[in-house]
Amino acid sequence: MVVGRQVDFLEPINLADHLDKVELYLGQVCQIAGISKMQLDYWTNKAQIPTKGKKQRIYDINALETVMLIKQAKDKGLNLGAAIDAARRFREQNR
Repeated sequence: MVVGRQVDFLEPINLADHLDKVELYLGQVCQIAGISKMQLDYWTNKAQIPTKGKKQRIYDINALETVMLIKQAKDKGLNLGAAIDAARRFREQNR
């Protein structure tokens, strides 16, 4: 069987090795993080989260992580300023 031999040379792919190439639009980040577009817009400005794009913001995987850390801190009762600080400190410690 030809198909069987073609599959034999394939190897598993570690998607984590390619996450730095992922680019997400505002709506996708909101859906993943579970926040509104207004919240994401505000947090992006307040926390100075880097984005790409001219007409529409594009977030990389690091920006998504920052947003999700801020969301986690807010869910645990921190105000936005404290949540942003906590997210920054967490990211610095885990680099």
